[in-house]
Amino acid sequence: MIFLLMLFVFMLAIVVGNELISKVPPTLHTPLMSGANAISGITIVGALMCAQYVAEDGTTKQILAIAAIALAMINVIGGFMVTDRMLAMFATKKKGAKK
Repeated sequence: MIFLLMLFVFMLAIVVGNELISKVPPTLHTPLMSGANAISGITIVGALMCAQYVAEDGTTKQILAIAAIALAMINVIGGFMVTDRMLAMFATKKKGAKK
């Protein structure tokens, strides 16, 4: 019964997420994704908390915890890189400045 409820919530999230994303104009996709990636720094905290509890358990759990931390860090760093690149497009160019 719990599995069916979780499956229903997952399917509902897919439908609602697809509807919401399809309504966003293309000019807002980059800023929204940059913000979402930056906010996902919360997943780093969650991965660190999970890693704390598997420190004395098996090697497989430790590898998964390290992978979770690494992937969350890649996501956050990528979000900030996209944001920086996006903001650079709107920066004014000064006279005599080299690229």
